[in-house]
Parts: sequence; C-alpha cells; structure tokens
Amino acid sequence: MLLFPDKVELYKLIYVYISKITHLNIINMKKLTTIFVILFSVAAFSAQSQVSLHDFKTTDIWGDEFDFADLKGKKVLIVNTASECGLTYQFEGLQKLYENYGGDNFTIIGFPSNSFDQELDSNEEIAEFCTRNYGVRFPMMSEIAVKGDKIDPIFEWLTKKSLNGKMDARISWNFQKFMIDENGHLVDYVEPRELPQSEKIVNWITGGD
Repeated sequence: MLLFPDKVELYKLIYVYISKITHLNIINMKKLTTIFVILFSVAAFSAQSQVSLHDFKTTDIWGDEFDFADLKGKKVLIVNTASECGLTYQFEGLQKLYENYGGDNFTIIGFPSNSFDQELDSNEEIAEFCTRNYGVRFPMMSEIAVKGDKIDPIFEWLTKKSLNGKMDARISWNFQKFMIDENGHLVDYVEPRELPQSEKIVNWITGGD
C-alpha cells in the first residue's frame, strides 16, 4: 500500500518526476496533464486506504480474538497499563470514566505492558489484580510491548505519523492515553501523569471542545 505522510512529500515527488522528464525534453502539455492526473489519483487512493484502528485485530486478556472493526462508530481511549507502577491508581479513574461515558459512543481499551518492567508475569494475574483492586470492567487485552524491537503493531501505528497520518508520539511511561475517533483515526494523546478525567479527555468524549 502506498502512503504519503503529508502533502510536502507528494509535491516533492511530482517535482522530481517533472524535472527529470523536462530535462530530457520529452514532455508537452498533454503529457504534463497526464502525469498530474496519475500522481494525484495515486495520492487520493493512498489517503482513502490509510490504515485505521479498525484494520487491526488482537487478543484479549482471556486469549480470545478482539476485532477493532467492531468498534466502528465509537470513540476509543487506548491506554498502556501496568500493575506495579506509581500511576497504577489511575485504573480507578479509568473505570469511573468508563462507567460515566462507556456504551454505544465510547469505550476504553487497556493494554498491559511490561515495557517499563512494572507488569505482572501473566495475563491471569493481571486480570485478577485489575478486577480485585479496581473493579475494572472495560476491555483489557493480552500483555504486549509498547516500544522497542518487539513493539505491538497497534502501538507502532499509534506512535508513528507515517502509519497513522497524524503525529509521532513517543511512549514516555505507563498510562499514556491515546484518543481515536469514531472512524478509527488517531486524534491526539495525553501524557501518562494527566488523569483520565482531565478536561481534555472529557471534552473530547462529550464533544465539548
């Protein structure tokens, strides 16, 4: 699949092509028009085929397949979590956010990760910990890596502008929060220490900003 990260790259490509063929004196206006039509058609196709969250599948914390296409029409807050972090208390806030706004229009997806060496040893332990201590009922996925050579494809998409078409976003710590719109496109993210009930997140969910 062809992807153009931004318009600047497209214009560079057009310029290179035209420069080469004009230098060879083999171009006329008809050929120039044809070249522009082809290049912009490719760009339009690329934009339409940009990868979205809905193109991904993963495994939930119980080992069952989770298809993000099932979340079409919902805003999604994706959070990389850890059970033994100084920010683990945010599970309580995330659960309250889910209770207040979760449903047909919004959900939270938790991704346990040991990328910062603060997660338990197994999915079973993580699930038991989250339920017992914080009453977590929003969907939790299997443990994954959120950085490094083994980064999960979803988090690679979340953190690279060349893939999500929006922005680069380095994972700085556990409990970084990514906001994805109803069409599966990345909107923005919130730093780990910013609470789940922050004005930025609530306004995004409710459409207040």
